[in-house]
Amino acid sequence: MSADRIVRAVLAAELSYEDGLDALTSAPDADAVLTAALTTAADRLFQGGWQPAELRRVVARLGDPVKERLVGDAVRAYLPKFREVDPRWREQADALPSTRGRRPDRITLLDAQLGLLLELRKLPRIEVLLPPPGTKPTIHRRGAANRILDRVRALLAKAESTDFPAEAEAFSAKAQELIARHSIEEVLATGPEVVPLARRIGVDHPYEGEKASLLDAVARANRCHTVWSPELAFSTVFGFDAAIDAVELLYTSLLVQANRAMARDEPAKGKTRIKAFRRSFLASYAVRIGERLEQVTRHEIDRHTDLLPVLHSRDLQVQEAMTRAFPRTVRARGRRVDSLEGWESGRAAADEANLA
Repeated sequence: MSADRIVRAVLAAELSYEDGLDALTSAPDADAVLTAALTTAADRLFQGGWQPAELRRVVARLGDPVKERLVGDAVRAYLPKFREVDPRWREQADALPSTRGRRPDRITLLDAQLGLLLELRKLPRIEVLLPPPGTKPTIHRRGAANRILDRVRALLAKAESTDFPAEAEAFSAKAQELIARHSIEEVLATGPEVVPLARRIGVDHPYEGEKASLLDAVARANRCHTVWSPELAFSTVFGFDAAIDAVELLYTSLLVQANRAMARDEPAKGKTRIKAFRRSFLASYAVRIGERLEQVTRHEIDRHTDLLPVLHSRDLQVQEAMTRAFPRTVRARGRRVDSLEGWESGRAAADEANLA
């Protein structure tokens, strides 16, 4: 049986995985057939909305570094077919690892390729947020927004590095103030032709639900909305471009700060107790961070009450964009608090967190 027929039989469940792998090891064209099949699978997914970094994240969750590097190989084999590639898409592709220089033995490679093919078949089409290769790239605004984000990034780096909670809090608060002020300046500077966008942000285990809640709290404080897709390990954030940039940056930094504070405060013994503590800590942290961010944002908006109708109109645009992409969503249930100690510690850590 040819390698092509073996692969098709395994994918159709007409041949067991083990028997298929055994047959492929003696098929001389197996390497080329599996490489071509992975490129075809990548094409289906990329034209169906997936981006290189997202595909890598989903595959990385399988815990097999060979499969993760094969994603990079598939992307690099896929790109040369196209003359037009969105710069953001290419930037993600360039950051992927590959098997070059660390190629495993043939049996391991065949096993990883066949296993990856089976995993990729399970992935559904998702919303197209970046033009896939072969379609006209969109214009991505840079300039002033990037300069503000560079300042925010520098403040958050200081927040993450300091051992003094009060200092971290001051940096964080300044960062959110800059973000809120820039958001208002952007409203003043841009016209009605600006439309809301969407971006998928990874939400990793463990404690995905609590982390998704933190992302949602940060997003809402910055006039964005999120839809969490737990089975695909990401949340889709809807909002205007600069706001989404700020949300991603702030969420990443606050998660670093939360993990550091959680490790510092968690109880010394008891696996069940530590797990309950961490869940309660992160749930409380998300609630309190949301309150603090909203307070900073509200303070800036109160200085520009004349913009309230425009801001309200923008909110409606963001909600409409979210509804178009996800016409049916389910509101997540509130998280159960199993550790008062964790809840109080998480709230204290959120009060200490640097919003700058």
